[in-house]
Amino acid sequence: MNINHPAIKPGKTAVITGGASGIGYAAAKRFAELGMNVVIADLKGEKLNRAEQSLQSVANEKDGLIVACPTDVSDLSSLEELERMASQTFGNVHVLMNNAGVQPGSSVFGKQFNWQRIIDVNLWGIINGTRLFGPEMIAHGEPAVIINTGSKQGITTPPGDPAYNVSKAGVKAFTEALQHDLRNREKCQVSAHLFVPGFVFTPLTSGDRTEKPDGAWTPEQTVDFMLERLDAGDFYILCPDGEVDRATDEKRIAWAAGDIVENRPPLSRWHPDYYHAFTRFLAGTPEFPEKEAEKADEKKAKKS
Repeated sequence: MNINHPAIKPGKTAVITGGASGIGYAAAKRFAELGMNVVIADLKGEKLNRAEQSLQSVANEKDGLIVACPTDVSDLSSLEELERMASQTFGNVHVLMNNAGVQPGSSVFGKQFNWQRIIDVNLWGIINGTRLFGPEMIAHGEPAVIINTGSKQGITTPPGDPAYNVSKAGVKAFTEALQHDLRNREKCQVSAHLFVPGFVFTPLTSGDRTEKPDGAWTPEQTVDFMLERLDAGDFYILCPDGEVDRATDEKRIAWAAGDIVENRPPLSRWHPDYYHAFTRFLAGTPEFPEKEAEKADEKKAKKS
């Protein structure tokens, strides 16, 4: 594919956490195919070794280099070692993709370990990765991007996995603050982007399934969309999939924000008193929740 972004060019360097599988691996492969040097960071083990070997065969054809660095993004010292290794091996870093994530499941009063692990990996991994790599990416003065992987669950926060939602809502807020900071720095050549995948068939989402559901995108499709929108300059890279188009995502997000504006109960999309109102809203029918019906009745009574 043809990419015109100045940070994504042959000879430039990309660092990807969670790079041994799923979206991270697909991104690493695309960058390698474009002739970039790629550092994949993931937990130590055979999965990381296999990913490095597979990517090396791609890089050999494009004159890029591949390095795998065992990394636990929940451990600050491990991320510090990743930053040292990347800078010592390749010098300037041009693409930082904070992508590592876990989703073991959670409930409000569930296991402490799950909450701690999810927040440490999904949120602190991104915050610390950005804070370690970001200053030097700013200082070297060349075009560069920081891509943080969020989630639609961090925007609409559906019931079922509150720790994951909290972590990804934090990623959204942090990345927005990061881009505001970067764009207000004089002569800064670094931009930040919130990458929001849709339904993607990866080891994180597959569960017991061995075959990709029809509605899911592949990691490769998702990364290609990310690169296309990155090239276009989007901050919010909101990915569709085979089940949900952009228009539906926009309505779901608008409804979630409307809970505050309209003073509805939180997560009203899943509230029995607002289910039909949301359904009409999603279908494009004017929203008419129960409280509005009551107001209309009161106006009629006054007129009579």
